[in-house]
Amino acid sequence: MTTHLQGSLFDQADELRLGPLDGIRRTTLGRGAWIDVLPGWLSGSDELFAQLAAEVPWRAERRKMYDQVVDVPRLLAFYGADDPLPHPVLTEARAALTAHYASELGEPFTTAGLCYYRDGQDSVAWHGDRIGRGAREDTMVAIVSVGAPRDLLLRPTGGGETVRRPLGHGDLIVMGGSCQRTWEHAIPKSSRATGPRISVQFRPHGVQ
Repeated sequence: MTTHLQGSLFDQADELRLGPLDGIRRTTLGRGAWIDVLPGWLSGSDELFAQLAAEVPWRAERRKMYDQVVDVPRLLAFYGADDPLPHPVLTEARAALTAHYASELGEPFTTAGLCYYRDGQDSVAWHGDRIGRGAREDTMVAIVSVGAPRDLLLRPTGGGETVRRPLGHGDLIVMGGSCQRTWEHAIPKSSRATGPRISVQFRPHGVQ
């Protein structure tokens, strides 16, 4: 698989490592939902992007939509609680997030879902992670983004003002509280020239 990534010059110059989490900043969304954001948590992330793009066993999916079956506009991979993650820094990231949010979450992050947005035409529609416990309980989903930035949009379920956060090059966002039940999120298609991006979503057991 060939990728073309316009890297961050700062990111390319640094070693692949996680920074401290004490600089994370919380935004209260309302309805019991919040997001924490830490830009550039993973430095040197262009190296990680290249390895994940080349070595993860990506799969393409097709899903029924209305009266036809269509291609899912992104590539996917999933690692269960007992599966080794595709890079040691992701194992380190999961452990650091589990430790940081232990008092709020009360359980570890266990699974890792990966999405590969190959260009601006790859996307994910408005949704919440409501398959499983996220439909009825407060929980957290932590996302580390590597590669070119793409906008993550959030809006209240049922409509309302949209919150926009561009994520890429090692940025971290954590969606917490009631976010999966009372808000939706999306990665829209982009008509602008944009490079590929991979997101890594850490979730607790039973949240999808």
